[in-house]
Amino acid sequence: MWDNHYAMIGMACVVEDYPLYYEAVNEKGLGMAGLNFVGNAVYRKREEGKDNIAQFEFIPWILGQCVSVKEARKLLEKINITNIPFSNDLPLAQLHWILADREESVVIESVEAGVKIYENPVGVLTNNPPFDMQMAALRNYMALSVKPPKNTFAPGLTLEPYSRGMGAIGLPGDLSSQSRFVRAAFTKMNSVSGEGEKESVSQFFHILNSVDQQRGCCELESGKCEITLYTSCCNADKGIYYYTAYNNHQITAVDMHKEDLDGAKLVRYEAIEEEQIRMQNG
Repeated sequence: MWDNHYAMIGMACVVEDYPLYYEAVNEKGLGMAGLNFVGNAVYRKREEGKDNIAQFEFIPWILGQCVSVKEARKLLEKINITNIPFSNDLPLAQLHWILADREESVVIESVEAGVKIYENPVGVLTNNPPFDMQMAALRNYMALSVKPPKNTFAPGLTLEPYSRGMGAIGLPGDLSSQSRFVRAAFTKMNSVSGEGEKESVSQFFHILNSVDQQRGCCELESGKCEITLYTSCCNADKGIYYYTAYNNHQITAVDMHKEDLDGAKLVRYEAIEEEQIRMQNG
């Protein structure tokens, strides 16, 4: 796309030496991820006077030239996400995107009405439905609390909690993307992390583990099961990318600054997917 651009690190399917990113963070600390938006994503033909960007180019196009969400907003004013697939063998992925830096987070959706940009005060996005519906659903859970519940059932009726955690009764536990949004938002916004790098990374994976998809619990029409293939986070200040895989719970890290950020070739690491078990008495 350019001769020079910001370096980025993320998880991708590499085809013909081109990274088709699921998510990535650039060397300036701006991150972006695409999530399934089937049935709602609408891409268009090329338009004069617009920045015509194919869906598969969108993440590197933003991260390659922007240092912040504020900068990206200016580019998004002219964007037209086009319906050009990467190849005939790879149909268009129907996605919406979360874009975030240290200061703010937004959601970008290309729909029938055009490109919509939403402020994202919770810093969370899941698959369908559209983001405004995801946020609206949080109003159904305003009474949730990390504190013990107060008895408001009826005047004169004495009721006492019988367990810890009862303030969160009603938090949805099913595997739908809407329920997972509510659960992730509640967990993330009430989560308390330690000060160090390791504590923060560990806490992040605990947050995302609250919305894991376990094999066998969500069967698809094909008979296969939907699972959480991998989980990842990035220290955007240091450029260290962390991930786990469905069959590998050990956290693996890749430091982008140990590579030549001015290099012309794609640096690629195969994901470590086999379980890494440390034998303590071995």
